[in-house]
Amino acid sequence: MKAILPPSMLGILGGGQLGRMFAAAARTMGYRVTVLDPDPLAPAAAFADVHLCAPFDDADALTRMGQTCAAITTEFENVDAESMRHLARLTRVAPSGDCVAIAQDRLTEKRWINQAGLPTAAWLAVTAASDLAADLSPYLPGILKTARLGYDGKGQARVRTAEEARAAFADLGGQACVLEKMLALKLEVSAIVARTSQAQAAVFPIAENSHKDGILDISLVPARIAPTLADSARDMARRLADALDYVGVMAVEFFVLEDDSLVVNEIAPRPHNSGHYTLDACVTDQFQQQVRTLCGLLPGKPDLLSPVAMVNLLGDLWPQDGTPNWDVLMEAPNAHLHLYGKAEARPGRKMGHFNVLNVSADEALAQAQALYDTL
Repeated sequence: MKAILPPSMLGILGGGQLGRMFAAAARTMGYRVTVLDPDPLAPAAAFADVHLCAPFDDADALTRMGQTCAAITTEFENVDAESMRHLARLTRVAPSGDCVAIAQDRLTEKRWINQAGLPTAAWLAVTAASDLAADLSPYLPGILKTARLGYDGKGQARVRTAEEARAAFADLGGQACVLEKMLALKLEVSAIVARTSQAQAAVFPIAENSHKDGILDISLVPARIAPTLADSARDMARRLADALDYVGVMAVEFFVLEDDSLVVNEIAPRPHNSGHYTLDACVTDQFQQQVRTLCGLLPGKPDLLSPVAMVNLLGDLWPQDGTPNWDVLMEAPNAHLHLYGKAEARPGRKMGHFNVLNVSADEALAQAQALYDTL
């Protein structure tokens, strides 16, 4: 695969914050960027050379993108995989439409994870009400999740009994779902792998993640787990990327069980919220890796420069008549604020994040929580 070098034009499907950070990294490295997003106020547009303001399945926009971009990637998994396959007939696309299609469907994703020899929670495919007529005890208490389009806690319901599972399936419209057994968790962690080829791959340090209302709240790095467990998580993420023949940046979320074993929760075929710490705390950040892998380059070194805590900033924090008072945060010399340029703040909407670098993960966490409390 011939390397794509600056000042080539790179394309990205999606103009949200992940697209914005990709565009900033690519522009800094000397590339030009085309963003396809139907929102005229898409955050990534401010960093793009070209903003194609059109739907993701617009044939003319896709063709123009394919003809003018040396390579194209995506910032979210719910883009039409067929659009990506169409683009692949015109130019280099990474990750492939096939990989994105796998991540779009929880049932397909679970099968791939298990086929790669990696453990998941016990799960049951539910495509019709009759699938819930059998003995469900191996999967209860559990979580019923829609197979497609669920994220940040949406499209899912906790169920304790078979009756609750059947009612939840009806409430979710009878669409294809997966019923996953709930596990006793010690904590949740994630690994982010950047892969150009089997011989060219790098995995970032493992992040320890905590959530509020199904949305990531804080990522702490290095995760407070045994080094051998962190090594296992990195190895499992790389094995899964190899099994998919994945090209690009991929996040793998894990559950750490009470006995310190790991099970895979889900994958994301893109940079991930839990990898935003890399922007300030690593030799190479996840968006630089996205550019490098897309362009057929060797991934950069993923080494951690400092322990770090990343805190999400949601729209709930914004007053009705303005923005939060950033004084204390901006005056902390080891804190780094990243705002996403979104025009409207809404509860639950990711508006930005900040990273705090300190001498240990615990001290970074304590300072980050104190800074957040001032907001």
